Amino acid sequence: MNSYFQNKVVLITGASSGIGKALAMGMLQQGAKVAICGRNPTSLDIVAAEINNKSLICIQADVSQEADCAKFVQTAFSHFGSIDILINNAGISMRALFQEVELEVIRQSMDINFWGTVYCCKFALPHILKSKGHIVGISSIAGYKGLPCRTGYSASKFAMQGFLESLRIEMLYQGVNVMWVSPGFVASNIRNTALNAQGKAQTETPLNEDKLMSADTCARIIMKSIEQRKRSLLMDKQGWLTVWVNRFFPNYADRQVYKHFANEPDSPLNKIKTIS
Repeated sequence: MNSYFQNKVVLITGASSGIGKALAMGMLQQGAKVAICGRNPTSLDIVAAEINNKSLICIQADVSQEADCAKFVQTAFSHFGSIDILINNAGISMRALFQEVELEVIRQSMDINFWGTVYCCKFALPHILKSKGHIVGISSIAGYKGLPCRTGYSASKFAMQGFLESLRIEMLYQGVNVMWVSPGFVASNIRNTALNAQGKAQTETPLNEDKLMSADTCARIIMKSIEQRKRSLLMDKQGWLTVWVNRFFPNYADRQVYKHFANEPDSPLNKIKTIS
């Protein structure tokens, strides 16, 4: 029996590691033709050599740049001749008090997480309309609930989800499925590359990555949700609980979220007591 993804053309942004890479590998294993992009050409070369599949093309592109997004989509279309699925996975996180953070960190979060999604959707949409395919955004619980010390990240994910929801309603009767996925804590590189107050990668994670959901497991769940043409997906119980509690008991949710992030190792929230 053929897979749902057999011969489908899939574009994945930010796929040189983590969830994006796992999605690329999973799609290829099910017979898809996959184009991925990333900012670092060396990382892309490593992925290409590791996967070693003729149905994969790797394109250097920075999704915060409109021209790069146009190049990514056009190169993929020229190579494969169609586009069925766009997965907006590229993203960057941050961890810093807003009182201390450089504004460029907020701007970079929006440029990559929000504008990268907008740019790629704009250029891929004409092709996806023809194929009656899918547009997917990899979001976060931060798109439902503002998280302390993640002001730029939360803002970008709220913006992404608002954009995708508006687009979904526009596409309601045109055969295009628009969805966003909010994974829980997944073992990936995003926390290591999260920006600090000065806009530099923090190079370490505050979580025990060994106890988190694997990127491969996350990718399998996302692929199943695409096949089922879901509208959105909260991937773990903690996410569901946070959204539910925030809807009915927002003040309590605020306190619990604060407590959770204050207990992180080296939490920036612990500085607040010393700031006048």
